[in-house]
Amino acid sequence: MRQLLCIIAVVSFFNVVAQEELKSLPAPMVAVDSLYREDQFYFGFTFNNLKNKPADLTQNKFSTGFSAGFLRDMPVNKKRNVALATGIGFTYNNFIQNLDIEQNGQEISYALFASTSDYSKNRFSQLLVDVPLEFRWRTSTYESYKFWRIYGGVKFSYLIYDRYISESADGRTIITRNKDFETLQYGIYAATGYNTFNVYVYYGLNGIFKSAKVNNQNIDMNAFNVGVIFYIL
Repeated sequence: MRQLLCIIAVVSFFNVVAQEELKSLPAPMVAVDSLYREDQFYFGFTFNNLKNKPADLTQNKFSTGFSAGFLRDMPVNKKRNVALATGIGFTYNNFIQNLDIEQNGQEISYALFASTSDYSKNRFSQLLVDVPLEFRWRTSTYESYKFWRIYGGVKFSYLIYDRYISESADGRTIITRNKDFETLQYGIYAATGYNTFNVYVYYGLNGIFKSAKVNNQNIDMNAFNVGVIFYIL
């Protein structure tokens, strides 16, 4: 019995010592990613406006657009809250207006509908591949994905498909691959907001048309698009 009590006492002593040693050990370090990036998928919706329109050319309904793509983040400072970014995406723009486009063989001519009652549908749309070059400032850290941001830069867009459709008393007209559209379009843009939701503005620096006239006036319209853009990690 005496030996048993001795064994129990020894075991209890070492158990207490072990617990004290465990309590004195420092808390385990939590690994953090000091090289994090804000690589992001994005998608946006815009209302599309035409600037520098010829006289009497009007937009009488909302024209909309959609864009989506991926951006690669490249931080340039130690805090990683300033960065450059580039990537690839696509944009679909729709423009509802009163420009009457007619095709006769290889020749395309332009006129203006005098009234909205002269047609039930009249719009042209474009599908473009985008390459943005972006400067980024944000309040993000490796611990939080909710932050304020101001992003902006220049976007180069290559036209891969276009379509004009009109429905009037004269019938239905569809024209694709219009040679008068500018193939390479570029402009400046900015996005600012908090977390996922951001306001987006784009202004085209060159025209949508490269060689077209209406009423002996050059069609030098460019795009001014305003909407929202969402970033998803």
